Amino acid sequence: MSEQTRFLGGASRKEDYPFRPKYEVALAGRSNVGKSSLVNCLANRHQLARISGTPGKTRNVNFYLLQNEIVLVDLPGYGYAKVSKGERERWRKMIEEYLAEPENLRGIIQILDIRHLPSQLDKEMFAWLQAAELPFLLVATKADKIKKGQWGKHLQQIKKELDSSLTKEQLVAFSAETGVGKEKVWGFLKSLRE
Repeated sequence: MSEQTRFLGGASRKEDYPFRPKYEVALAGRSNVGKSSLVNCLANRHQLARISGTPGKTRNVNFYLLQNEIVLVDLPGYGYAKVSKGERERWRKMIEEYLAEPENLRGIIQILDIRHLPSQLDKEMFAWLQAAELPFLLVATKADKIKKGQWGKHLQQIKKELDSSLTKEQLVAFSAETGVGKEKVWGFLKSLRE
């Protein structure tokens, strides 16, 4: 595996985080929304991030180095009901601990499923994004699961639920299967270096 793109490690406590350069971008989204698929697509590797058909597999804060300079930080998925209340609480605390001191955080990508309206937890995460005043991008995954002609309608519904003033630069349809939207996500990541 290339040294330029690799898994740096995962941890459940801040003191166990791997080496962290000054350029991190967090990935936040519900369980099974496609965070790992997004990481793999951006990295051009099928198994850099483990993908499972079972939601709730990301149980740590995971760090991935891309192109020897960008670190994607995959936060545990929120909103998965088939784990214990104690486990959900542990995940919530991990996410909050990471986001509480964002000294290395340059931006956040919130991942949504284009096929569904944002959940209450999605809305709460989006409200946090706005309050944090960090650059953000909303990525509506699984675009390959609906007809291309329906993308605009679904994106409009997401905007209506979250913030009607979102621009097309802030909300992008994405498919890990076809690569649709990949260039826009890379454009966002590269813009944060400037």
